[in-house]
Amino acid sequence: MKTFLATAATLLLLASCKSGNDAADAYGNFESTEVIVSAEATGRLLRFDVEEGQVLAENAVVGGIDSTQLHLRKAQLGANIKAVQSRMPEVNPQLAVIRQQIATQQKEKARIENLLKANAATPKQLDDINGVIALLEKQYASTSSSLNTQVSGLSSETQPLEYQVAQVKDQLAQTRILNPANGTVLVKYVEAGEVVNYGKPLYKLADLRTMYLRAYISGNQLSGVKTGQTVNVGIDQPDGTIKQLSGTISWISPEAEFTPKTVQTREERVHQVYALKVRVNNDGSLKIGMPGEMRIAK
Repeated sequence: MKTFLATAATLLLLASCKSGNDAADAYGNFESTEVIVSAEATGRLLRFDVEEGQVLAENAVVGGIDSTQLHLRKAQLGANIKAVQSRMPEVNPQLAVIRQQIATQQKEKARIENLLKANAATPKQLDDINGVIALLEKQYASTSSSLNTQVSGLSSETQPLEYQVAQVKDQLAQTRILNPANGTVLVKYVEAGEVVNYGKPLYKLADLRTMYLRAYISGNQLSGVKTGQTVNVGIDQPDGTIKQLSGTISWISPEAEFTPKTVQTREERVHQVYALKVRVNNDGSLKIGMPGEMRIAK
């Protein structure tokens, strides 16, 4: 069907080149940018609030896929993390005991130093207390290093589990079907209750507020058009008149193509044309596949 429409458009174009100035500069059909929304998770489709012709807002939640197994996986990982954390040593309480012992010995050292000045203590007593303090400081350093090593080792065990939890959270988010952009539902591929796999198409969406007339021009017309140029677009009305709309050329093919071979005479097959797109704001009258014509403003 698309081939036939393209062929018809090209034939009309060629005819227009041979006719008078009243003919349009190019003919084509309207199209829109279509997006196929696919499942990002695997499971039963528990909810699917999508109907053909429905207008959906961007980021609207339109359905949900069963996430029971993912919730159970997340709970299991949480329990594993707690089990590892339960083996985590209490660093501060153990070091606090040694710090208190050092502080007590420091006070005793000050007392002996005062007694030594009054000749009420011996140098040996001071040496003994200094030895005790040095031993406690080494014990503090050793215990601190040992506890930090244990904490580091257990933390390295929990980190991969936390990454897995983050992965499961991302998978849970993907069970919510979010509409990616503003648009109208063109085709619905599944129904609620069906089992879907990752990547399975769910529905087709298009923003019909902006339409594109895909038309073809001949090589001798190419110099008269450029992207961003404003042109007139016409569509047929029931009473035989042509409704005029304003459009902007948004794309011009950099390469020429031969006219389609179907229903073409051998002579016409040698003609080359260039495809272009004209962006038109849709007032509600434009539909996908509708024929239209383009006139270059003089």
